[in-house]
Amino acid sequence: MQRRRLRLGMVGGGQGAFIGAVHRIAARLDDRFELVAGALSSDRQRAQASAAEAGIARSYADWREMARAEAARDDGIDAVAIVTPNHLHAPVATAFLEAGIHVICDKPLAVSLAEGEALARLARERGRLFALTHTYSGYPLVRHARELVERGELGEIRVVQVEYAQDWLAEPVEASGANKQAGWRTDPALAGPAGCLGDIGTHAYQLAAFVTGMAPRALSADVHTFVPGRRIDDHVQAMLRYANGARGMLWASQVASGAENALRLRVYGTKAGLAFDQEQPNELWFTPLGGLAERLTRARVKSPLAAHATRVPAGHPEGYLEAFAQLYLDAALQIDALEAGPAPPPESRLLTTVDDGVDGLRFIDAMLKSSAADGRWVEIGVA
Repeated sequence: MQRRRLRLGMVGGGQGAFIGAVHRIAARLDDRFELVAGALSSDRQRAQASAAEAGIARSYADWREMARAEAARDDGIDAVAIVTPNHLHAPVATAFLEAGIHVICDKPLAVSLAEGEALARLARERGRLFALTHTYSGYPLVRHARELVERGELGEIRVVQVEYAQDWLAEPVEASGANKQAGWRTDPALAGPAGCLGDIGTHAYQLAAFVTGMAPRALSADVHTFVPGRRIDDHVQAMLRYANGARGMLWASQVASGAENALRLRVYGTKAGLAFDQEQPNELWFTPLGGLAERLTRARVKSPLAAHATRVPAGHPEGYLEAFAQLYLDAALQIDALEAGPAPPPESRLLTTVDDGVDGLRFIDAMLKSSAADGRWVEIGVA
């Protein structure tokens, strides 16, 4: 059966926006989407210029107008990618869900737990897909790591260690106004109450939960700002407790001098341990208790989950853009199924959704509460 390309719209992601370009590349990589409409800027001229540069046929200066107009067209968009600053995620997603359009949204899901829970309810009521772009769960070997845990290869999980270190905010780069990304990501009015925590701390949290299949029950957190004058956190750390008795540690920092994009996960069970380094995404280390460390590669693992997320032959590296594209491919398969198409392959169930986004907001909420109480242990998801 030949599947048509799904029509995609985009809100945000105009000229100078890093993540908008990433979404456009990722959406096109597997030839399942065509980008036909966008509200890439609230300034009409800038929106038109950005759309022309990206080859987008229909340009809007207002996302509300876009949602109404696209819903009314016979050839309107099937899905919208939301790549705006965080404060707009919820209102934009709400408008498109109410218009009957599927949503693919950047993380964090929203700036408050209440907003996130409302989005989850609305997506269920309207029967629309709501995908969240937690990129790193798209890597083939991250999916294989999850499969190892599911098969019991590690035994009972005892220890979870995850870290995400960057250095691009080690200095007050937002102060000059020249760095657009730093500007909004350090502004609580645009980013919400969580800075580094919402930006990369949620990635670390989601990666650990995705691989282990476990969310922490409680945490003790320290949410901190190092750079003088900065209005939002730039470094966070937490101890984690799990329902099965496992313990964990999470830290994320955007002031870790010398670190580029150092997202690393280590998981230890009663039978074995594994380690993944996002800067070396084509290998996964697995070490059985009392045995030798094994370097696993995509071609050697014979994993259906990894195979579903692999595009090139053995020895050819795949990276960030391919992992991002995997989320779009899984979203397309899920949308096909929702629109009365064939059942999606079971591997596409690993797509991160609005429910994962709500879980991430519960994590943010607990982190902020714990840190404000000088590290008091806080149960996640408990008011």
